[in-house]
Amino acid sequence: MERKNLRFLVLLLVLISQEMALTRVDARRCESPSQTFRGLCILDRNCALVCQQEGFSGGHCRGFRHRCFCVKDC
Repeated sequence: MERKNLRFLVLLLVLISQEMALTRVDARRCESPSQTFRGLCILDRNCALVCQQEGFSGGHCRGFRHRCFCVKDC
């Protein structure tokens, strides 16, 4: 009987610890076209550098027209 209770307690602790580990809140990401990037956006790194100068946390190239979009946490 004691072994059964001990196993149950260990299982309960494992489940609780897993639940606590999964509790994480991600910030929403806002995206906006770059106001200063000119030309075709080919390299994400160049786009990210321009976006950082605009006050964003980063940026990436996307779309059919290869435009630079800046991103930041909302």
